[in-house]
Amino acid sequence: MSNDDVVSWSTADRIQTVRLRRPPANALGLPLIEGLNRALDEFEASDARVLVIVSDLDGFFAAGADIKLMGNATEQDFADYGAQLRVPLDRLSRSDRPSIAAIEGLALGGGLELAMACTLRVGARGSKLGLPETKLGLIPGAGGTQRLPRLVGRGRALDIILTARDVSAEEAHQIGLLDRLVEPGTAEKEALALAQTLCSRSGAALTQVMRCMDDAQELSLDEGNAREAQRVTALFTGPEAQEGLQAFLQKRRPNYA
Repeated sequence: MSNDDVVSWSTADRIQTVRLRRPPANALGLPLIEGLNRALDEFEASDARVLVIVSDLDGFFAAGADIKLMGNATEQDFADYGAQLRVPLDRLSRSDRPSIAAIEGLALGGGLELAMACTLRVGARGSKLGLPETKLGLIPGAGGTQRLPRLVGRGRALDIILTARDVSAEEAHQIGLLDRLVEPGTAEKEALALAQTLCSRSGAALTQVMRCMDDAQELSLDEGNAREAQRVTALFTGPEAQEGLQAFLQKRRPNYA
């Protein structure tokens, strides 16, 4: 178990659980940003297969950027803060290992941007998600305008961002912003169960699935298909695919290192 003042993390069964605790609402100020980076340092140096992010504050996953910090910032301060905030989010989205956000309560602004940077999102009924930056005369600045349309489509993303409205967990699940909709109080449990399932799969295959999904968003269909063919052929000659194929033929569970 490792701890910072506002972020703690522990690893069990090859799942690293990262806990956010910066009262009152997990505002994404510099202490939380720095804590997330240290947790990601540990994750990247470990043999953990999946990372799960949860909140230890009732009613909040993370309520957004640090408005108090922004309110007294110069233009350069603001630019520097945005650059620092993007670092852990980009590290999450580019990781070769999957991550899961377990959402209970509010995930707003930078908090939703953090959740969207994860590979998957599990959310409890009663939660609220949104990007309210236009209420402040701003726009989402940590990937919100880029990741949201990739998840829900351009029209829905415009509706959510332009109106700055809260999206219910039920609607978020319906439009693809949440991948799993669960009962209140169970998001962490369900996220960990999902992580256990992912840990039982080939890590190499999971990585290539995520990269293929990136290709699908960025490349033409022909280019994406070509990349897919290259990736599956490379996997076939690797040890995990060979173990998976032999396990299937021998009617046993595969043992992925």
